Formats: sequence, structure tokens, C-alpha cells
Amino acid sequence: MAAAGAGPASAGGGRWEVVRKGRRPAGGPGSRRALGEANAGRALPLAAPIATSDTLFELGFEKTLKKQNKEQVPPAPAPEPPHRKQHTGKSAKKPSANDAGVKPGKCRSLEEALRALDLADLQKELDKSQSVFPENPSVWVKDLAGYLNYKLQAPRSDPMLSQHPHDYPYCLVSKELKNIIRSLLGRSSSVLELFFDHCIYTMLQELDKTRGESLHGYRICIQAVLLDRPKIATMNLGKYLEVLRSHQNRPAKCLTVLWALGQAGFADLHEGLKVWLGVMLPVLGIKSLSPYAVAYLDRLLMMHPNLTKGFGMIGPKDFFPLLDFAFMPNNSLPPSLQEQLRRLYPRLKVLAFGAKPETALHTYFPSFLSRATPSCPPGMKKELLTSMSQCLSLDPLSFSVWRQLYTKHLSQSSLLLNHLLESWDSSSKKVRQSLQETVRSFKVTNEELAARGPNSDQDVAACDAACKELLRKMKGRGFPWSRLLLVLLVFAAGFLLHDVRTHGSFQASSSTRLLRSSGVLPASQQAWQKVSHCCLEGYRWLERSLPVYSSQAAAVLEPLWAKSVEVALYASEQCSSLLSWIHDSLPCFIEWLQSRVPESLLHFAECVRELLLFLVRSCLLPLLECVAAALERGWKRCMDSCNGAVSWDCVREHLTSFTYSSWIYLQNTTVAVKNWALAMISGH
Repeated sequence: MAAAGAGPASAGGGRWEVVRKGRRPAGGPGSRRALGEANAGRALPLAAPIATSDTLFELGFEKTLKKQNKEQVPPAPAPEPPHRKQHTGKSAKKPSANDAGVKPGKCRSLEEALRALDLADLQKELDKSQSVFPENPSVWVKDLAGYLNYKLQAPRSDPMLSQHPHDYPYCLVSKELKNIIRSLLGRSSSVLELFFDHCIYTMLQELDKTRGESLHGYRICIQAVLLDRPKIATMNLGKYLEVLRSHQNRPAKCLTVLWALGQAGFADLHEGLKVWLGVMLPVLGIKSLSPYAVAYLDRLLMMHPNLTKGFGMIGPKDFFPLLDFAFMPNNSLPPSLQEQLRRLYPRLKVLAFGAKPETALHTYFPSFLSRATPSCPPGMKKELLTSMSQCLSLDPLSFSVWRQLYTKHLSQSSLLLNHLLESWDSSSKKVRQSLQETVRSFKVTNEELAARGPNSDQDVAACDAACKELLRKMKGRGFPWSRLLLVLLVFAAGFLLHDVRTHGSFQASSSTRLLRSSGVLPASQQAWQKVSHCCLEGYRWLERSLPVYSSQAAAVLEPLWAKSVEVALYASEQCSSLLSWIHDSLPCFIEWLQSRVPESLLHFAECVRELLLFLVRSCLLPLLECVAAALERGWKRCMDSCNGAVSWDCVREHLTSFTYSSWIYLQNTTVAVKNWALAMISGH
């Protein structure tokens, strides 16, 4: 057996038959179908997927398939039925490796196939594989993928899985099966990159068959690998881009590759953006692939609201093609996808500008400026002008870049100057200072261009007019009425204080004589008397009417209060019954939620709950206790001051005392301020 085990390891394409013959009595006829199918791919050389002389699919599959057909399958198809009949005694239910379309036992759904999966048998087969090939973890993981794909036979889904969650089908896998997969992948960490390639290539090979197997097993393995090692998907994006370009007429294959690579983004935003920029952005104009590329980007940004982990991924060379796709009409995207991409554009813009836009925006300014032509679409023109204003306000180097590009982009510069002129009132002081220097240099350049000849007269004239208007706004900013009023008010107050101090009192001052002679002082005194009289009459009316109206209001509100008490009791009973129902149903709901929601989200919810409990216990409850204690002390003092009975006379006395003390305090404060002002004016 040792020799037999060593022989297949070096025998090339025929080694899996030797292993099958040696292990059939121990494993049974039905259990080795998956391992035999997985071992069929072991004839593929390990270095073949990395080669770049041909496309990956041609080099990794077509040549190997020819080799396998030459070494393992008889040259004529006629001898195949007798070959299968030789083993009808022990393997009548086991189809050949190349006839996956006639396998029995196909389940109606993937959920049913996963429930029917025998985990003990899977673990047994994996143990056998590890015992026969103890130094070859590549065989272990291929056996795992082959077994799962053979057992999980369900109707095929579309390559994009658009009707399912992002983690389908891995989200349907039980915890026990996940533990088995993770344990095996952990022991095979050195070959996971090759295993990832193997899963994708095998899926593409199955898609070539008219009645190929469903691909759920390989999809589960891909998701399990990328969940812990998302960087594996981005190690060789170039070769997968070559696969996509060589199979543009096979959308199912391209979408399968995009789906497999895109699984890295759901675990890591950085790797997801790398996948999208590396393989999905180059194929964004292809009609059959564009919907999935835009939908994937939408789901990726929705799953990662914190964009800081993606800073630094999108640069100018990636950002501006996205800008053109989003805003330029009549491009290769249909209007619905263009609108969807336009909704994602603000977040892409944040990712492109990064954590420190004040040091990076000057690199984006030239491309913004070159696109802002007079014939630019209105929506795109508005976005370009807004973005250039943002560059100028955040990154001062953008002004120097603009000065260097000014003579080659006169029409674009005139649009930007007029936009800055329209938004002049909302611009900051720092931007106005930098813009003043730039506009002055533009004015000198305009004079030089006008002196050279009639070339670009219209653009130069438009720029020169905008520069003159900006310079006029910079020089004449309007009359400062607010400052003038403030100066007059301070001067009048100082003159009045000095006049009062010079004549000894306000009645003997020149200001009083002037006010009396002009009639202002008698009119103001008469108005004050009328106001005082009205206030006194109002106070007396309140004193007479308030007790009467209070008793009437009490008589009316007392039944309403009793009714409100009944309503509150009824509401409390209903709330109590609702709380008891929630308490009884909460465990079932929590169990259902745990089966549907990722563990990280549950952990986050638990942290939020602990934070809220801490805030309630440490902040809210002590604050309410302090407020209640303060109210209780205030009410007790009010009762003590009113001799145990709160009446209108007692409340009136308190209000009168409070008003008098407030008036005394205000008078003392005014006198103190006046003395200070007199001292400041007189120079003491």
C-alpha cells in the first residue's frame, strides 16, 4: 500500500485510479465519487495557472483537459459503457467523473441538500485523504471542494446570485460544517492561493458542460477562504482580467469570476476596492458585466459605511473615469446604471480625496479644469466647478497649478472665474486673499495675450472681464454701516457720561436741557407714565380675576384629571401585558436574530446596550434624582415661607420680593458700569 500510495503521487494523470482501487473497500462505493472527482484535477501542474504566455483558461484547462482525455479516457467513446459495467457489482450508483449530469439524488434546494449532508461521512473522507497524503494539503482541500460540490447538488443559480444575500451560500452552512471547513483550511494555509485558483478554474470548466454540476460546493469553499484571507483574491488580479477579456462572449464565465473575486470585499473594504478597480472598472463598459459591477460597488459601500479603511485606494487615474461614467451622457452605461453610479459618486469622491485633502487636491485640479469646457453637460459642469472650488479652498497649491495651466485652458478658466464671482459672498477670507494674487497675475497675462494678436480674443476677453469684476469686488466691499453705527453708539454713550459727570447730575446736564427743549424728554416721560399706568391696571386685574378663574379652571379640570388617571391606568395595564408578551417572546426572537444576523453586528449591539445602560445608571438616574431633590427642597422652602399653606397672597409677596431684589441688583450693576465708564473716559 505504501508503494501504491507513493505511485499515484508521482504518476501524473492516472494516479487517482490507483488510489480509488486501494481505498474502495474501506470507503464504500458512494463515498469516493467526490474524492475521485477532486483528484481528477490533480493532473494539472501547480505552476500552470501562473503562466502568462497564454490565457489562464486555455493554459489551465483546455490543455490539461486534452492531456487527461489522452491519458485516462480511451480514445473512442464506445468502450466507456463496458468500462462502467465492470464495476457494477460495487459501484453501480457511482457515475463517471465526466458524466456529472446524470447523478441521482438532486435536491430541490440548497437548504435541503445541506440538511441531507452527512458530516460524519465528510469528516471520515477527509481523514482518509490526510492519512494517504499526509504531506500534500493541496489534495485535502481539493477533496473537500469536490466532496461538497458532489453532495450539494441543487438547481443552479444565476452566476451573480442577485436574488440572495451577499454571503450566500455560505450563510446557509451550519456551524458544525463551518468548523470542519475552517479547521481543514487552517491546516492547509500554505496552499490556499492555489486552492482558490483551482475552485475558480473548476467552476469555469463546469460551465463549459451542457449539463454540468451545480457550483455550490466551490462557492462555499471560496467564501470560506476569503472570509479569513481576503488578500488571496487580489494577489493575481492581472491574470483574471486576462481571463475576462478572453471570454467577453461568455457572460456566465465572466460573472462567475467577478463573483468569486468580489467575495474579498465583504470582509475587507480595502481588498474589495482593489478588486473593483482591478477587474470590474476595466469591464464597466461591457453591457453584460456592467450591471453586476455597479451593483457590487453599491453593496460594498453600503456594507462599509466607515470609508476610512478605503482611503488611498482611489487615485486620479481611477477617479476620473468614474466621473466620466457618472456624468458624461451617451456613454456605454445605460441611464439606470449611470444614475445609480451618480448616487455613489459622493462616497467615491470622499474615498478619492482621502484623509488629508488639503495635501492631495492639487493633483486632481488639472483633470477637473480640463473637463470644464463650455460644451460640458450642465450636471457635469456644476460638479466640476464645485470640485475646483473645493480644491482651491482646501489646498493652496491648487492656485499655483491653476496659474501654470491658465494660458492653455482659457475657456475653462473663464467658467471657473465666473463661478467664483457668483459664490463670492460664501468664500472664506483665506481664499479671497489667495484669489487676489492669482487674479492679478491673470490680469497681467491677459494683457500680454491681447498684445500678441487676435488669437483666442473671445476667451481672453471673457477672462479679463471676470478678473476685473473680481478685483472690483476685492477693492470695494460696500459701506461698513454696522461699524459706523457701533462707533456712533459708543460716541453718544461717552458724550452722555461725560456731560453727566461735568454738570454733576443728569437733570442739570446739557443733554437733559437739549431733550427738554426739543420736546423729547416730556414725551418720553408721558409715555413712561402711560406704560406704568397700564402695567398697574393689568396687575390689579390679575389680582382680582386670577383667584376666580383658578377656581373655575379647577372645577373644569378635576373631572378631566380623573379621566386622565383612568386612561393612564389602562395604558399601564396594556403596557404591562405587552412587556410580559415581549419577555416571553424575546428568547425566540433573539435565537432567530442570532441565526440571521452576523456575530459582529450582535457584538456591536451588545456594546451599544451596555453603553446605554451605563449612561442611564451613571448619568440619567443621578440627574433625575438631583432634580427631584432640588424640586422637593424648593417646595419645602415655599411651604415653610408660607407657614404651611401656599396661597395667592404668599405667592404675590414672593414675586414682589423677587422683583424688587432683581431691580436693586440691576440698578447697582448699572451704577457700577457707569462709574467704570466715567473713570475710563476721564483717564483715571
